[in-house]
Amino acid sequence: MRFLLSIVFIVCSLNFGFTQTIEDERPKLVVGIVVDQMRYDYLTRFYNKYADDGFKRLLSNGFNLENAHFNYIPTYTAPGHASVYTGTTPSVHGIIGNNWYDKKLKKSIYCVDDSNYQSIGSSHGGKKSPRRMMTTTITDELKLAQNRQGKVISLSIKDRSAVLPGGHTADGAYWFLGGKEGKFITSSYYQNKLPKWVSDFNSSDVAKTYLNTTWKTLIDIDTYTESMTDNNRFEGLFKGKKTPTFPYDLKKLKKKNGRYDLLKAVPYGNSIVKDFAEAAIVGEQLGQGQVTDFLAISFSSTDYVGHQFGPDSKEIEDTYIRLDRDLASFFKFLDEKVGKGNYTLFLTADHAVTQVPAYLESLKIPAGYFENKKFKTRLNSITESEFNLPLDSIVENMSNNQLFLNKETLKKHDLQIEEVSRKIANEFVDYDNIYRTVTANALQNAEFRNGILHRLQNGYNQKFSGDVLLIPNPSTIWRSRTGTTHGSGYNYDSHVPILFYGKGIKKGSSKRKVSVTDIAPTLSNLLKISFPNGATGTIIEEALEE
Repeated sequence: MRFLLSIVFIVCSLNFGFTQTIEDERPKLVVGIVVDQMRYDYLTRFYNKYADDGFKRLLSNGFNLENAHFNYIPTYTAPGHASVYTGTTPSVHGIIGNNWYDKKLKKSIYCVDDSNYQSIGSSHGGKKSPRRMMTTTITDELKLAQNRQGKVISLSIKDRSAVLPGGHTADGAYWFLGGKEGKFITSSYYQNKLPKWVSDFNSSDVAKTYLNTTWKTLIDIDTYTESMTDNNRFEGLFKGKKTPTFPYDLKKLKKKNGRYDLLKAVPYGNSIVKDFAEAAIVGEQLGQGQVTDFLAISFSSTDYVGHQFGPDSKEIEDTYIRLDRDLASFFKFLDEKVGKGNYTLFLTADHAVTQVPAYLESLKIPAGYFENKKFKTRLNSITESEFNLPLDSIVENMSNNQLFLNKETLKKHDLQIEEVSRKIANEFVDYDNIYRTVTANALQNAEFRNGILHRLQNGYNQKFSGDVLLIPNPSTIWRSRTGTTHGSGYNYDSHVPILFYGKGIKKGSSKRKVSVTDIAPTLSNLLKISFPNGATGTIIEEALEE
């Protein structure tokens, strides 16, 4: 009997020791940072302008994946954030765009809209939830692994960039409401009232202070030699400005540019998110318990600035120099409040962006624009010549480079959807600015293992996607000739940073090609928890300490 009791004691001691070891190996806090619309080359192009404690700190003391890409189309904000945190692509997690056409409801829907919930902190802007995301996230799996202990807080300027990273089990997700309000709000999906620390932050003059300032370059503008001239024809204008040039007097511009919405489109939108993140760490006491907490942050002003001015502008250069300083301040805050060696951090992007096509054209680089009227005229000629039916009768919706066919019309006229899709796809191959076309039937019945069609297939979801999918030529977009956008599977949209830093992370770099969907499995392995349930990515072994 004494012998058996001794064996039981030894086994229990071993189990207890293993549990303690696992807990000791986990960081007290995981910080996920997504920079909206960040190209990888912003790390290298503006490197000499960065301070030592921002991006350079991650590059010097963390692990840099130099050849990281998104492996699907479309490269938009919502699919990007969902893919980072679920470890899989839209074909699995179901977030196929920011907006997409709902084939059942016969209307366009927004990725996180949910009328089942109410706005908290304002009368509007908060009826949101993650219910359209069909899989778990790394944040969900951390909550499950710790028996719902540990906190998950997610925040951003954009609602979708806060809701999706937080997953289905977040303790709180907060986003910035502009207009006349200028405050962070949430949804009743998470809680019935704002925590005191959020209300206190909203009651402060932080947003007002930022809005009543002037945006000047942080460094002498003449040193911004990495960018084109400040006044050029390729950049968009704020209302009330005659030229896209510094300085920008926000106090004068705010009335004509959405008041507090203007903060989103200047670097101070990132600054207020940084301030709010620090308030969240203090208010929620993140990283102070015996289990692991998770803070998901998305900096979105980079996207607004990039869309309006383009990646070759002095505005985008200044925005990243300022973001670098905000990151340096935030990292110092983490060291002080959570402690060096107590947190693990990653930084990536939700997509990158192309140069302004008009600018590329001026340099004789192939690029272009779609003209909606011309495109619809061509499509109408196809439907009438091939099926003797007008465009509006056959094509129910056109969005996200996809055509949704009207199945009731096809059935009424005894037309097979596969045949109609194939003929439209074949006819559009010869259309200007179209590189490839493919039908839903082809994506469902063939496996494309590499190249642009592989990426398109990873973004195709049989339940939600269209019947004919179009791939534009490189640097060809649906937009005016100022500013730019993203969404393709080409390198300018897919190549983004992945930087790991902190507890459990090696110092170094790798040129091996990896996917953004590898982030969640890598973190799962570091935390010793289950992968998100739909994850298709793999562990980036070289980034982890043995």
